[in-house]
Amino acid sequence: MTELNDSTYVENGQVLGLDPQDPIYVDYRHNFDGEPTALNHPEMLRLQWSHGHQGTIVNGISRIGYMKGGHAARWNDSTMAPYFVDRMRQWLDTIPRTHPFFLYYALHEPHVPRVPSKLFEGKSGMGARGDVVLEADWCVGELMKALDERGLTDNTIVIFTSDNGPVLNDGYKDQAVELAGSHDPSGGYRGGKYSLFDAGTRVPFFVYWRRHIQPGVCSSLVSQLDLAASLAQLTGQPLPYGLDSKPYPDTFLGKSRKGRKALIVEAYGHLALRYGHYAMIPPYKGKKVSVEGIETGLDNHYTLYDLQSDPHQQHDLSQEKPYLLKKLKKIFAKLTGGKMEEAIKAGLKK
Repeated sequence: MTELNDSTYVENGQVLGLDPQDPIYVDYRHNFDGEPTALNHPEMLRLQWSHGHQGTIVNGISRIGYMKGGHAARWNDSTMAPYFVDRMRQWLDTIPRTHPFFLYYALHEPHVPRVPSKLFEGKSGMGARGDVVLEADWCVGELMKALDERGLTDNTIVIFTSDNGPVLNDGYKDQAVELAGSHDPSGGYRGGKYSLFDAGTRVPFFVYWRRHIQPGVCSSLVSQLDLAASLAQLTGQPLPYGLDSKPYPDTFLGKSRKGRKALIVEAYGHLALRYGHYAMIPPYKGKKVSVEGIETGLDNHYTLYDLQSDPHQQHDLSQEKPYLLKKLKKIFAKLTGGKMEEAIKAGLKK
């Protein structure tokens, strides 16, 4: 298993290439003496920060927080994509063809800082963000190619999804906003990353199983949480009682339209409710537009939207449908154990 820890690779619990004589120290509040940051050494930057990323400089890019040490183990941003592709291929080579496996392959693109490899640098015509989107597409293609080469595609379910909605300006001046042109990464939906509006909590979700799943579109309401129970049921594993995860294997395989009736969604520590084709956002204190320029969905009163007739969430129904709003409040309180209702009331009184 390979993962990232600040500016290093961690594999099987060990930092790769770490010199024991040069340990890593991390602090998210205070800088270490003598360590360069965007504030005290801006001349070292090759990518300018816009907000929140003014910490320790690694590879000419300032990061969130502060670190020192671990110099031999620090990554190179522009080689991360091919490195992960190679590790993915190497790992698949260790799996016998008839042996069940689970591979979680986390793409780092198009997360910031957006630093494409030389193979894709300048290729999109839309700046670094466009380049790393091309790179992400290549990485997925390499994964599919690796499965094909090993004769695994017909017996492997591939799931492609994301952790949140889109964002252009996410802390660096990489011209993502200026070069987006007419492209709308939110697809016309309201909000984006950090938002309780639908563009923040509705994410891409593709399920592919060659010769088993017919191409199609499903509008059933499901959560990524449901993958755990669904895959467990699909592979004949027992399901513990009381899981938040719900089993919908036939829905994911395109054989059913069954889905959740209600779902709690989250953005930046705030919770909201999806109930059928309705979206209810409780009142919260906070900015209506984030520093990234995204509508957060925060307001000082409950808002209610019918996503079937108003998918772009332009018409608040909270005053027009008081009985429905009352019903959804009760469902929200039940699903959150009443804790969120108490927190909301306390927060609004401050």
